[in-house]
Amino acid sequence: MNWIDNFVRPKIRSFLSNKRETPENLWVKDPESGEMVFYRDLEANQWVVPNSGYHMKIKPADRPATFFDEGKYDLVPVPAVPVDPLKFHDQKRYTDRLKESRAKTGYDDSVIVATGKLYDRDTTVAVQDFDFIGGSLGMAAGQGIITGLETAVARKTPFVLFVASGGARMQEGIFSLMQMPRTTVAVLRLREAGLPFFVVFTDPTTGGVTASYAMLGDVHWPSPARGSALPAPALSNRPFAKSCPRASSVPNICMSMAWSTWSSTATICAPLSARSLAS
Repeated sequence: MNWIDNFVRPKIRSFLSNKRETPENLWVKDPESGEMVFYRDLEANQWVVPNSGYHMKIKPADRPATFFDEGKYDLVPVPAVPVDPLKFHDQKRYTDRLKESRAKTGYDDSVIVATGKLYDRDTTVAVQDFDFIGGSLGMAAGQGIITGLETAVARKTPFVLFVASGGARMQEGIFSLMQMPRTTVAVLRLREAGLPFFVVFTDPTTGGVTASYAMLGDVHWPSPARGSALPAPALSNRPFAKSCPRASSVPNICMSMAWSTWSSTATICAPLSARSLAS
């Protein structure tokens, strides 16, 4: 049997290992038209489907590289905060949820902060990750937003926020709700410094995040055909025992309705490419 072990099996292994594998993400399906788009073409077009114009979701890890000049940027460390202050436990421990989300996303929490240049202008950016417990606002996320705002003030740069969140993080209770006034104060400090605050709404943006810092920008860019609303759609539907119209939570519709009255200092702009912020 030695010839089988020494010759046949190595040949089989060599044949199998040399077999070319096709990448799973070589093609991406357009959710609207069903068209299959080559991954590299989609990436080169900043994640907008060339034919239909559908805006795909951009991973937070890819957002700074897409946004900044030549894809160059530096991550800003976010100070650590107490973990699980309430020792929360529902179907699983909150600490276990944090571990799972950290392993899934590669980040400590739902907000990352970066600095770089946009058309040769120093800019500070914060990106919220919906894949991290629904982008929910907890102590760490609140500290991330504040760190981004304080960094912008210290470096005297504009602050751009790509927001995506389901609202406050229930596992942190009142500590989560406290982030709403904390971030509001940080926004006011940015405004006192005379620096602009741009908010780009991505899918979805709801709840306490919409009710606080997400609506305090000087200029708001709603992503086309994306869900943004004050209450989450599931909560909006409950009191009426029926589904609210989908259009009520689409920024393109809200832009022409009540949102324009929410802030006397805010401007709501038509959906534009992120790269146009500096033009």
